[in-house]
Amino acid sequence: MKVIVMKFGGASLETPKHFINVADLIAAKKEPVVVVVSAMGEMTDELTHLAHQVAQQPSRRELDMLISVGERISMSLLAMALEERGVPAISLTGSQSGIITCSHHNDALIEEVRPVRIYQHLSEGKVVIVAGFQGVSREKEVTTLGRGGSDTSAVALAVALHAEKVEFYKDVKGVYAQDPKKSPQAELYQELSFEQALALGDSVIHKRSILIK
Repeated sequence: MKVIVMKFGGASLETPKHFINVADLIAAKKEPVVVVVSAMGEMTDELTHLAHQVAQQPSRRELDMLISVGERISMSLLAMALEERGVPAISLTGSQSGIITCSHHNDALIEEVRPVRIYQHLSEGKVVIVAGFQGVSREKEVTTLGRGGSDTSAVALAVALHAEKVEFYKDVKGVYAQDPKKSPQAELYQELSFEQALALGDSVIHKRSILIK
């Protein structure tokens, strides 16, 4: 089964209208699709700020429980938008998708991916939508992967699924030498070597996602 993985970041899912546009992009695909989503807009920052309004030093475990909600909202809304278009879809959390991590809260590392349920739903003809940025430890605790972790979720799933490719959808045309929102004349790269991509750091794509083999 040739699968493609599509990853949509927070800027691509900022409003309900954005979800409609994303659903149209997914519906146009002919191949089996797994979609990885981030939280809407600045929701992760807003949830973190909310935590600090009730506790000066929130528990790392409880913070993971809170901020992982953002991606679950996105995955559910996108599944609804697809089904509205007659496209069968199902949303899965990181743990339901089989993303197993270490037990380090707020900055966990992916140790293993067991995509059993993903394969099952793909065989049923469904688009599978996965909450990025999160997984579950071997102690059955919800964990998050750190800022930009949805990129790593997407690549880790692609490797486990032997996907044909991963498509990252951003609110800019591609990868630039500098932030194009701050430097409108920044050079747009047509292609990047592994070393160049790694040198860009986490500003464009989560560095851990580049290092995954």
